[in-house]
Amino acid sequence: MSGRGAGGFPLPPLSPGGGAVAAALGAPPPPAGPGMLPNPALRGPGPSGGMGVPGAAAFRPMGPAGPAAQYQVRKAGGRRLEGAGLVSQGPQVRTGRPGDTAGGTVEGWWQAGQSPLRPGMSPGSRMPMAGLQVGPPAGSPFGTAAPLRPGMPPTMMDPFRKRLLVPQAQPPMPAQRRGLKRRKMADKVLPQRIRELVPESQAYMDLLAFERKLDQTIARKRMEIQEAIKKPLTQKRKLRIYISNTFSPSKADGDNSGTAGTPGGTPAADKVASWELRVEGKLLDDPSKQKRKFSSFFKSLVIELDKELYGPDNHLVEWHRMPTTQETDGFQVKRPGDLNVKCTLLLMLDHQPPQYKLDPRLARLLGVHTQTRAAIMQALWLYIKHNQLQDGHEREYINCNRYFRQIFSCGRLRFSEIPMKLAGLLQHPDPIVINHVISVDPNDQKKTACYDIDVEVDDPLKAQMSNFLASTTNQQEIASLDVKIHETIESINQLKTQRDFMLSFSTEPQDFIQEWLRSQRRDLKIITDVIGNPEEERRAAFYHQPWAQEAVGRHIFAKVQQRRQELEQVLGIRLT
Repeated sequence: MSGRGAGGFPLPPLSPGGGAVAAALGAPPPPAGPGMLPNPALRGPGPSGGMGVPGAAAFRPMGPAGPAAQYQVRKAGGRRLEGAGLVSQGPQVRTGRPGDTAGGTVEGWWQAGQSPLRPGMSPGSRMPMAGLQVGPPAGSPFGTAAPLRPGMPPTMMDPFRKRLLVPQAQPPMPAQRRGLKRRKMADKVLPQRIRELVPESQAYMDLLAFERKLDQTIARKRMEIQEAIKKPLTQKRKLRIYISNTFSPSKADGDNSGTAGTPGGTPAADKVASWELRVEGKLLDDPSKQKRKFSSFFKSLVIELDKELYGPDNHLVEWHRMPTTQETDGFQVKRPGDLNVKCTLLLMLDHQPPQYKLDPRLARLLGVHTQTRAAIMQALWLYIKHNQLQDGHEREYINCNRYFRQIFSCGRLRFSEIPMKLAGLLQHPDPIVINHVISVDPNDQKKTACYDIDVEVDDPLKAQMSNFLASTTNQQEIASLDVKIHETIESINQLKTQRDFMLSFSTEPQDFIQEWLRSQRRDLKIITDVIGNPEEERRAAFYHQPWAQEAVGRHIFAKVQQRRQELEQVLGIRLT
């Protein structure tokens, strides 16, 4: 059927069953023919309110308050069938579902989100009817909300379709982005087929194997450095101490060039003879650029002068390290006198970690004189283990031999008691004693003595190890290169997939297209959550079941709605 609309433009021919549009536009409905479907769902009311002939249903548009594409079927009674924009008041359609009562209708199943069962389907599976889908699709393969049918604008279906609320994909958080960037070493490996296709890629695989070995070696060395840096790394060096003194004789009594207190006179303090003692030092063969101060090697320094010359209250000069002490390059002592002075220097080294002097009996037994507490405990345990002093039944006890009984004054002791027993046997280490004579001989204006002592200094490698562990510049560069490698490998894999696709198509175009369509159909069913039986759907008997007639009717009605919407759009443009 074809004709002209109100605006004078030709109307496209209507498909069978299009009498609904014709009736709505005021044209007489086409006569019933073999193409009409005797489906009660499409029957409209007759002149007397009863059921009319197929295809003679009268539709009227809703008012401006309702949606533009919604229609209603007038009927005196009956139940409403709502779905996909269809409002029908035809008679109840029974589907013959097992276990349902006589009042079961399509509306009840439609509102419950169910549909009549097909053969071979489980009761819990969801299968929309063929033709017009009565449920919303789960989504398009590309993540966009596609219209129900090709050519139908989404705005037309929005007021009618019962949509499921699909949560929108949230943008990844920064932590998730960082997690996505963390790729494994396996992601860098080229597939075997690519290596066979491109023989030059073997060079890349060799580099990848070398990188793996290098990473393992660096990780092992890093762990070794971390363990080594926990222990005190020191080395013994020679500290040379310089002890020198100068003598300033008194002024002659006959020198009357001036008097004390006058501008040209000599101060009274300069008339008295005095000497000055200097104690300085430096490390021999020190490779470090930053020189350590002389006072940083010592905990205390005591200079003991002759008590007979300077009395019991003025013969000691002491220096002790304090938390606020400023390091210095040397010490200087000045005293009046014109006689040679015997002095004793007591230097207490600042050991880090602290060292202790053992009791002479325990020192002879362990062979350790002065050592750290940890080294003393280790030597003690080695002695116990070597002499089998640990109790065979109660392993926490030590059976003392005759030497231990003399030292610890007990015949048996626990392991936990050893630190307490050992505390009374540890003493401060002996100071370094240097005897020196301060000479006041006028013929010898400056006299210097040198002494070498052993000190422990930090190993220079310790600072390099710390800098190596704390360095992150290379790590950032390596991470950026890894990202580039992963992106390149992903690009190669995508190109390989495209090549296989095109190569298969060029080899067997027909078989490839058929297989590709089957694959796309399976993917579409998975995406839209449609479950069916392909083996039954390929047979003609599957489409002669009772539900097929209603599905065809729904499909035709959807087409009618689509044409109606197109007409309204054209009319709206012409009128404006």
